[in-house]
Amino acid sequence: MRPTRASTIISVAIVAAVAGFALDATLASRQMPVLVLSTALGLTLTFIGIALVFMAMPVRRHVKGTAARRVDPLYAARVLYLTKASSITGALLGAFALGGLAYLLTRSVLPGLGSSLPNAVAVGGGIVLTVCALVAERMCIVPPRDDDNDDDRGGSGTAVR
Repeated sequence: MRPTRASTIISVAIVAAVAGFALDATLASRQMPVLVLSTALGLTLTFIGIALVFMAMPVRRHVKGTAARRVDPLYAARVLYLTKASSITGALLGAFALGGLAYLLTRSVLPGLGSSLPNAVAVGGGIVLTVCALVAERMCIVPPRDDDNDDDRGGSGTAVR
């Protein structure tokens, strides 16, 4: 499995930000209330990101050789897949909230704090989730072994092969 590419994260974030802005613009043009995300969303994304790093710690200890016992390969695979999914989800939700926040802040009358603060917290939570997921994914990377030098794939592998 290859590490998550920055181009994937950036492209998902751009599309989500445009979608968030367009959705709020469409809702406002139809005289409907704009979408205001919950503060709990941002906090939940933050806690999920922190939990991912803690979940990757046993895998990192095993990779470094400091673990007292082996890590279950299925656990390592689950952590790795969860980190990849979480990095994309964090970029998606954070950028969507950023698009909505951009719409709110570009109006001629600035919205109240009750409308813009929850979206700002969601943007921060999405950023924290993406960064923590990418860090946790890097914690699961296995350095190449000496007998892998003649491997035609090249590069470093992950904890799951």
